[in-house]
Amino acid sequence: MVLPPIIEFLKDKSVLILGFGREGQSTYNYIRKYLPEKLLGIGDGREQKIDDENVEYFCGEDYLSHIGKFDVVMKSPGISFVNVDIPDGTYVTCQTDLFMKYAPCKKIGVTGSKGKTTTSTLTYKMLCAGGVSCELMGNMGLPVFDYIEEMTEDKIAVVELSSHQLEFTRSSPNVSILTNIYEEHLEHYKGGMTGYVNSKLNIVKHQSENDTFIYNGTQGLAPYLDLNTVKSNVIAVKKDAELPFSINNIHLAGEHNRHDVLYAFTAASQFGVTAEAAKKAIDDFEGIEHRMENIGIYNSITFYNDCIATIPHAVMCAVNAINANTLIIGGKDRGIDYTDFAVDLENSNLSVIIGTKTTGHKIIDMMVGNGTEKTLIKAENLEEAVKQAFENTKKDGVCILSPAASSYNEYKNFEEKGRHYKELVKKYGV
Repeated sequence: MVLPPIIEFLKDKSVLILGFGREGQSTYNYIRKYLPEKLLGIGDGREQKIDDENVEYFCGEDYLSHIGKFDVVMKSPGISFVNVDIPDGTYVTCQTDLFMKYAPCKKIGVTGSKGKTTTSTLTYKMLCAGGVSCELMGNMGLPVFDYIEEMTEDKIAVVELSSHQLEFTRSSPNVSILTNIYEEHLEHYKGGMTGYVNSKLNIVKHQSENDTFIYNGTQGLAPYLDLNTVKSNVIAVKKDAELPFSINNIHLAGEHNRHDVLYAFTAASQFGVTAEAAKKAIDDFEGIEHRMENIGIYNSITFYNDCIATIPHAVMCAVNAINANTLIIGGKDRGIDYTDFAVDLENSNLSVIIGTKTTGHKIIDMMVGNGTEKTLIKAENLEEAVKQAFENTKKDGVCILSPAASSYNEYKNFEEKGRHYKELVKKYGV
């Protein structure tokens, strides 16, 4: 039997699947389909046990200390190597790396601190509207190995890529989009911001002269990347660039969403998608859960869930786009400097700011120190924050949860936090 190239690459090597969540299980299933008796290692901070006698487990607090025992480590995105030294002879890779290298299809990759989910989804929708055979996968929770069997040469993979997925990627997509760069995930990388940005830039570093790189021409890339070193065709997309169609979709309100539309259309047009097809995709777009998601009107207050907004820039974009009156912020402290954000909040049209632990309290303290006439409330948790929103938001006002921080201090991820928020709004809005 002729084995797929990824399996051919792995078959004679000792392999550790590092992290056994959604992507780790996807990797296991793909390998097992072709190599049912190959001895595999599974490493995870939590104890794991599956019905497979050909698995060796390396679990618990010291699970990262075992990587040197293997030729290849298939690392899941959520695992940080900030305090890990990779031993000589160990090749650290990931699904993204091997998919980009071996999958026969064309690839469009989308990364950026914010906007990558909207941009990748819109790119996919435009391609579909243009009659292009494609699939959407990646960071939004759809492992690329789950699609690799159907990704033939005549198809296009639209892949949303986080910095974690790009960190150990040595091949770049045919069309790469970098939406923006802001401080985020600094605790995950050696060198902080430098390590974070370098991971993002793997989306373009390995492109050829036949490829295309689309980037934020308004923000620019200095001092992160010298465009003279880029081999591919480079397209700068500025947020005020003209579009050949209008945007009349409430789910795409705000300048930041318009910029995402520009990225998507620029990418889709590389594959022959017309303005007419792109316009249809825009008109039919139904929004994305946790991104400026309108939950509904409760007690004469319109509530929005923007839990995906984990950095200040994204928060201010959403607040301004919907003209919010009340903002709920707060989450895990990752070392982001909120000095300018506190000033932006003070200068905004917001009337009420409710902060949850830990960063929400920190930002409120900064605003108090600066002097403010806004209503500032410290809440112990999200439930109390929602109660305070109902009590303090004016009638016919707008309240938005847009944390400006990650959710990992109290929740498994932003999705869990966003769904809890929606449950609380409906619970107390009766």
